[in-house]
Order: sequence, then structure tokens, then C-alpha cells
Amino acid sequence: MDETWVKYAEEFTSPESDVLQGLAKGCYANYSNHSMLSGFFQGRVLSMVSKMIQPRVVLEIGTYLGYSALCFAEGLAEGGKVITLDVDEATNKVARSFVANSPYADRIHFHLGPAAVIIPTLTETFDLVFIDADKPNYANYYHLVFDRVRRGGFIIADNVLWSGKVLLAEKDQDEPTRALHRFNRMVRADDRVNQVLLPIRDGLMVVRKERD
Repeated sequence: MDETWVKYAEEFTSPESDVLQGLAKGCYANYSNHSMLSGFFQGRVLSMVSKMIQPRVVLEIGTYLGYSALCFAEGLAEGGKVITLDVDEATNKVARSFVANSPYADRIHFHLGPAAVIIPTLTETFDLVFIDADKPNYANYYHLVFDRVRRGGFIIADNVLWSGKVLLAEKDQDEPTRALHRFNRMVRADDRVNQVLLPIRDGLMVVRKERD
């Protein structure tokens, strides 16, 4: 989208919380890979989706600094929780510190370690799963969680446009791009779901599970 359109959309979007604002400022000041942060507009979209679904259990694969986990927590049902997974101890420590200073400290549960190892140990049924981790494993994560997502539940995958690289000829794509393009094709071919690819920021694939 044209940058002026984005600015206009942001102007007419409800503001983020002080905690999220502080988190974002800290990310941009201290991290060169700040593009990994969901950011204001996408964060407000994720928050709104959560408020519409009112999930009891959200599984997030890829915590980074905790921004998106906090956004999902805003829409949780009474007694609901966000389970968030990551492998980076340093960023996880930062995420925990911001969550501890939020109203959702007791509703966001952190797990440090490989998602492929942790997911099979979880016992919950998921209302919403957010995939925002290592791109070559998107399809693996989708398969790992699918049977645990309730019928009518959602899987959202971030970065599925990958700065437009998915439009390149396959010979010109790097491995993360090829993996994301394969993921997009896989979701399109899955007759158990309905999906919409939203061209928000770097692309959100929103998948609704219709049947097992």
C-alpha cells in the first residue's frame, strides 16, 4: 500500500496501549531486526481479530519481544490465555519483562525451546494459532497444530508475502521465499479450510478450520 494510505489508516485506528508503545520504541531503538515486530497497525488488526473471536486459548509460535502476544491477550475470553513459544533466550527475557508490566501478566504463558518439541507436549485445544517463526517450518507447524485447533478455529500465518518475493520466479527465490510460497499453495489446496490472504504489512494468511 502507498505509505500515505497507511498513515491515513493509522490515523483513524484506535491507539495501542502504553505498554505496547514502550515496547515498540524500545525495539526500534535497540534492535536492528525491528521488522520482526508486528507493529502498530498489524497489532491493532490482531487485537481486533482476537476481540471478535474471544479465544480461550491462543497458541503463538514465535514470541520475539511479546508485542503480538499482548495484542492477542486484549481479546481473550474470561479465563483465557496466550501460550507463546520461542527459542531466543535474550529476546524472551525482554518479552517477559514487558508482559510483567501489563494487565495480562497472568494470562500469557511463555515456553522457551523448539516449537516442534513443545507443541506435542501441550494438552490444550486451540481457538487461534499465530505462526510467526522460522519460515521453512511454516508447513510443519501447520500440520502439528491442525488437529488441535477446534472446528471453527483459526490459524494466522504472518509474512506470507515476504516483501513481495513470493512473486519472483522460483529460480530467483531463496529458501524462506520458496517455503512461504509452498505454504500458501498448501493452504489453498487444503479442502478442510477457508482462507483469505490479507495484504496487510507483509501479508497475513487467515485460515478458518471448517472440518477435521
